[in-house]
Amino acid sequence: MAVGNTPFPELAPLQGVRLGVAMAGIKKPNRRDVVVIELPETATVSGVFTRNAFCAAPVVVAKQHLEQCRAENRSPRYWLINTGNANAGTGETGLRDARASCAELAKQAGVNAEEVLPFSTGVIGEPLPMERLLAGFAPALKDLADDSAAWQHAGQGILTTDTRAKGATVTVDIGDQQVTINGIAKGSGMIKPNMATMLGFVVTDAAIEASLLDRLLRDTVDRSFNCITVDSDTSTNDACMLAATGAGARISDETQIAAFSNALQRVMTELAQAIIRDAEGATKFVTLQVGEAQSRQEALDVAFTVAHSPLVKTALYASDANWGRILAAVGRAPVNDFDVNRVVIDLGDVRLVEQGGRAAGYTEEAGSAVMAQPEITIRINLGRGEESATVWTSDLSHDYVSINADYRS
Repeated sequence: MAVGNTPFPELAPLQGVRLGVAMAGIKKPNRRDVVVIELPETATVSGVFTRNAFCAAPVVVAKQHLEQCRAENRSPRYWLINTGNANAGTGETGLRDARASCAELAKQAGVNAEEVLPFSTGVIGEPLPMERLLAGFAPALKDLADDSAAWQHAGQGILTTDTRAKGATVTVDIGDQQVTINGIAKGSGMIKPNMATMLGFVVTDAAIEASLLDRLLRDTVDRSFNCITVDSDTSTNDACMLAATGAGARISDETQIAAFSNALQRVMTELAQAIIRDAEGATKFVTLQVGEAQSRQEALDVAFTVAHSPLVKTALYASDANWGRILAAVGRAPVNDFDVNRVVIDLGDVRLVEQGGRAAGYTEEAGSAVMAQPEITIRINLGRGEESATVWTSDLSHDYVSINADYRS
C-alpha cells in the first residue's frame, strides 16, 4: 500500500558513475539484494549516519573507511549495499563480516579495501550469510552500467518492506554549465529522524570540496530526511551518502552554492517524501506545518509531538475528524509558557481551533471531508514568534501492524 502514483524518474548518466545489482538470495530468492555503486577517483564523498547507540557494523566500518580515505586524500570508489540482513546487533562477528565484504569486493574491483563503504538493511541480530553475499559481487560488478535502468535496478535492490523504488533527479544551471543531481533511497518503516531507517545515495557531477560537501549534506538532510517520521523508531543502519564526481562545474562562490543547495534540497526532499508516501501500511500522506514559533526547534518539537501521536495517526487512518487529539498533542509538546489562546490549528482549509477551543465556524462535515483525502495538511500557528518547520508523516493502519508482526516470517 502506498499513497499516490510516483513512477521512478528517468535519471541521466553521470560520468564515471556505474551501478550494478545481483540476486544473492540473502533473505529471499529471485530478488535484487546486492547493489554496487562505482564512483570515479575524482569524487569527493560525504555521509551522515544513524545516531542509534547500537549502530550496525556496516555503519561503523563505512565511517572508518570514509575517515581513512579523507586522511589519505583518497576517494571511496565503491558503495556496497545489501538488503535482507542488517548486520546489526552482531558484535565482533558483524564487524569482521563487514570488513571481509569490503576486502572481497575491493579484490575483485582492483581497489583498496578502505575504498569500499558497506551498507546493510534488513533483519537485526542475525549474522550475514557471507557465502551467499560474497557470491553476489561478481555478477553485480559484471552488471555495472550508467543508464537510467541501472539507477532503477539499484533503487529496487536496496528495498526491504518498501513497495516501490524511490528516485529523484534535478538539473540546474551553474554559470554556463549544467549540473545534474541523481538520487535513490529506501525506507518504509522504523522511520524517525537522526536518521530514519533509510538509506540514501545521491551523486552529482559537480566539483565540490569536502568541507563544503559536508555542510551541504547536513543542511539538506536536516530539512528532508530528518523531517520525516512513520513510527518514531530510529534504526541501527541509517545512512545518507552524497558524492560529487568533479566532472562538471565547480561550486565555490555563494551564488553557485545557493543555486546548488536549492537543487540538492529538491532531490533530498523528494526522496524523503517518497519514503512517507510508501510508509508501511500508509493510506495518508500528511504535512505538518508549524509556524509562529520562537525557534525552529520549538516548531519541530510541536510537529513531531503531533506526528508521533498514535491517537492522531489512527484518527487519520479512520478519516475521523477527531480534532481534540491534535489539540491534545500540541498541548503536551515540550514548549515553555504556552499561551493556548494564541494557538490556531487548521486542517486543510478548515479552521479547527482558535482562542483556546473549537473554532466558531467549524463543522464536523467540513473536517471529515478533509480527513477523507489521501493528502492532508495540518497547520499549527503558535502565536509566539517568527520561526517555522515542516514535518511529513503517515497514518497508522492495520496493515502497519501486520507488516511488522510478520516481518521475520
